[in-house]
Amino acid sequence: MKWVSTLFQSLTLENKRLNERWACFRLSLLSTKPSVEEVRLWSQSFDKLMKNPAGRNVFREFLRTEYSEENMLFWLACEDLKQEINKSSIEEKARSIYEDYISILSPKEVSLDSRVREVINRRMQEPTPHTFEDAQLQIYTLMHRDSYPRFLSSSIYKSLTCSENSS
Repeated sequence: MKWVSTLFQSLTLENKRLNERWACFRLSLLSTKPSVEEVRLWSQSFDKLMKNPAGRNVFREFLRTEYSEENMLFWLACEDLKQEINKSSIEEKARSIYEDYISILSPKEVSLDSRVREVINRRMQEPTPHTFEDAQLQIYTLMHRDSYPRFLSSSIYKSLTCSENSS
C-alpha cells in the first residue's frame, strides 16, 4: 500500500505544478504588467503587496493554486463594504458577504474562530461598513503568516522576478 501513498503524493505535487503553470500563463495575459520596482516591493512587506492592485491580482492567482482564493475575495469584499455609505446597500452587501464567506453552508467559507463568528452574528442584526472588521483582520493575518511566505518562494512570483530581470 506504500506505493499508493507514493503515487498519490506524486499526483498531488504534479497537480500543484500544473496549477502554478496555468496561473503563470493567466498572469502573462494581463494587460498591465507590474513594474520591476513593484515586484521588488512585494517581497519587502505583505502590506505593500496588498496595497498594490497588480500585487493583489498576482497574489490572488497564487491563492487560486492553493485552493484558498476565497480569502482574497473575502478581504476585497470587506474593503468594498467599508466604502459604502448607503444603508440599504450596506445591508445588502453585508448579507452577500455573510452568505458567500461566513455561512457554514458556503463552498467559499473562510476559516474563522468561533469568537469572531459570534461577533459577526451579533453585528449582522444591524450591519455597518465595519461588520466584518475582526474577520477581515483574521483573514489578512492568515494570508500574511501562512500564504505570503509560500507566495514569495512560488514559481509564480519567481517567474515575475525572472521576467522582470530579463527585460
